[in-house]
Amino acid sequence: MKSTKELIAFLQEAVNHLEFKSQPAGLYEPLAYTMSLGGKRVRPLLCLMAYNLYKEDVETALNPALGIELFHNFTLLHDDVMDRSFMRRGKACVHVKWDENTAILSGDALQVVAYQYVAQAPAAVLPACLELFSRTALEVCEGQSYDMLFETKKDVGEEEYLEMIRLKTAVLLACSLKMGAILAGASEEDAQHLYDFGIHIGVAFQIKDDLLDVWGDPAIFGKAIGGDIMCNKKTFLLIHALKNADDKQRESLLHYITSDDIDRAEKVQAVTALYEAVGVKEECEAKMLYHQQLAMDALDALSVSEEKTVHLRELAESMMKRQM
Repeated sequence: MKSTKELIAFLQEAVNHLEFKSQPAGLYEPLAYTMSLGGKRVRPLLCLMAYNLYKEDVETALNPALGIELFHNFTLLHDDVMDRSFMRRGKACVHVKWDENTAILSGDALQVVAYQYVAQAPAAVLPACLELFSRTALEVCEGQSYDMLFETKKDVGEEEYLEMIRLKTAVLLACSLKMGAILAGASEEDAQHLYDFGIHIGVAFQIKDDLLDVWGDPAIFGKAIGGDIMCNKKTFLLIHALKNADDKQRESLLHYITSDDIDRAEKVQAVTALYEAVGVKEECEAKMLYHQQLAMDALDALSVSEEKTVHLRELAESMMKRQM
């Protein structure tokens, strides 16, 4: 098996050699810019790692893996517009560097290019890969729709929130793993176990994201702290803060999340202080660890030796150790 370091280098070399059309420049330059911003390439890496559990020739899985990474970056382009973000991986978002129309249209183009890469899967497994990818792409849109709906919905519960992040974040990680298994000819049972691993590590990853948005270091997190607070997003933290707060704290929280004319620094500082006062950080961490354990249980159920899953376990652990 190849090491994680070898697979990352292999992927980065492939990303560095991605070529987009040159004209019209206003459409394609933002694509090249987006892919140049970096990132850990977790999704295509998971695809190659899943493939490598069963077969050595990871080159066979490269183009579909790149397609998943291209699709992920398409979602970030559009998310940044909808979330009114201004930084992505420490650099200006496309809609800031260019404009919103450019970000939307270039994002559309990036999605099409993503399908072109996934469609280069071997003919024998192409229908299964396209069906999985298309279903996942639609689910990601469903997750984003729920996320937007929750901004104005006052009574979002924990289960609703977990379903939203399953769709918005976890299914693409799960798709990456299952596609690698399909490309390698793994059994349906193993493909499902890998999918389940991706779902649970994805949910844990997003809950960690909720924590980082409040207590993270922007230099490490790659975007400004408090973005979720400013967009009034119903994160795990906010849902439990509203549930745990006394009447006065709840009134204050509702004031901040329903007001759009409050200074950013004041709003972020006040909501963070309320989160700390009602102790939701600990609840958030406990739920994250619960899903992390379910992910490990899914790996334990695979037909391959535990030795072969070491790299996946280490990657999952590193995803959960992002700095606060």
